[in-house]
Amino acid sequence: MTEVLYKPGTIDPNMVPSPYPQRTEQLPWTRDPVNAEWLTRLIQNKYPGAVAEKMEEVQLFDSHTTKLRIAVDWNDAGKAAGLPRNLCLKSNWSGLFSDVDICALEARFYHFLAADMKVPTATCYYADWDADGKGHGIILLEDLIDRGGKFGHSTQHVGVEGVATALEGLAKLHGSFWDSPRISPENAPWLQTSMNTPVDHDQVRIMWHWIGENLKEDNFRAIAPKHYLTNPRRVEQAYDKLVDFERAFEAPYCVILGDCHQGNTYILPNGERLWLDWQLVRRGRPWRDLTYFMVGSLTIEERRQNQRDLIEHYRKHLVATGAQNVISSEDIFEHYRRFVMYGIQAWVANMDHWGQNGLPMNERFFAAGEDLGTWKLLLGE
Repeated sequence: MTEVLYKPGTIDPNMVPSPYPQRTEQLPWTRDPVNAEWLTRLIQNKYPGAVAEKMEEVQLFDSHTTKLRIAVDWNDAGKAAGLPRNLCLKSNWSGLFSDVDICALEARFYHFLAADMKVPTATCYYADWDADGKGHGIILLEDLIDRGGKFGHSTQHVGVEGVATALEGLAKLHGSFWDSPRISPENAPWLQTSMNTPVDHDQVRIMWHWIGENLKEDNFRAIAPKHYLTNPRRVEQAYDKLVDFERAFEAPYCVILGDCHQGNTYILPNGERLWLDWQLVRRGRPWRDLTYFMVGSLTIEERRQNQRDLIEHYRKHLVATGAQNVISSEDIFEHYRRFVMYGIQAWVANMDHWGQNGLPMNERFFAAGEDLGTWKLLLGE
C-alpha cells in the first residue's frame, strides 16, 4: 500500500487523517494487546510482508507517556526492509494525560517534518495516529542505546562551553524551517502555534494538581520566592501575561521543540546532540526553547556571568543557517527575561518520578525570575 501524504490546505487540524487508511484497528490505549502479533499487524501497514516472529520487552518507562524498549526477531521481509532488532515503542499507555494530543502530535512531526530537520533526530520506522480527534498516536523509533552515546538529563553539568555547543545545534533546529511555507497554518494545520493552543496557554491550569503537590514539600518551599508562596496563583497570572505578550509579537515563525531541556536530548559519540521528545513541537519563536534550555542547563552563577554572550552566540549561529529578519540580541534578551516564566510554570508542576529532578531546575528558574525581574516585568509591578 502507498502511504497517504498530507495535501496542503485539506485537513481539519483536529481530525488529521491517518497516513495508513488501510488500518481499521484502533491504536491501543493500554499495553495489554502489545505483542508480536499486534506489532506485525501494525508494521504491515508500512512494510507489507514483515512479520515479528518474536517480541521481547526489554525495558519499560512510564512517565507522561510510555516508552517500551523491545527486541524483535523479524522474518526475512522485515530484515530486508531494514527493520532493526532493537526498537522503542512510544505511545500513551501510562493512564495519564489522555485528554491531550501530545502523542498524535509527535507522530505527525516524525511523519511530516523530521526527515528535513537540519539536526539529528531519532530514526522513526513507523508513525501513526487515530483520526478521531482524541489525540492518540504511536511511534516506533530506533533504540538509541545502539548508537553508543548517552541520554541527557536535566541535572547534567556541561559547563558554559557545553551549553554553547548545544546552542549551535539548537540554532540549526530553529533554522530548519525558519519562516517556511511548509509550516504555515495553511500547509500544516496540524502544527499548533506556540502559546495559542490549550496545552500551552492553559498549561498552569492543566497541571495545577501537581503544582499543589510540590507546594506541600519543604525542600521546594525552601527555595521558592516568598511572594509566590504567599500567593501561588501569581504563577498563573504571570504566565497568562507571557501568553498575551507572545501572541501580540510579530516575527518569523520556525519549528520549536517546545520542551527544550537536556533531558530531551541524546548525546551522540561525536558530542553532537540529537533532539528528542517532540510531543510539544510547535510553530513558534525560538525564545521559548532558547530560554528553557539555557536557564535549565547552566548553574546560577554561570548564567549570570554568560547569558548575554550565549544569546549573541546563539543568534550568530541562527543567522548562519540563512534565517532572515532575526531580531537583535538586545531584543532577544527582552524575550528571554519574560520566557523565564515558561520554565517556572513548567518545573513547579514537575514530579520527580516522571524522570527529571525538579528541585535544581526550580532553583535555577526561580533565581532567574528574581535576577531578571521576570515577575515584575510581566505583572507590571
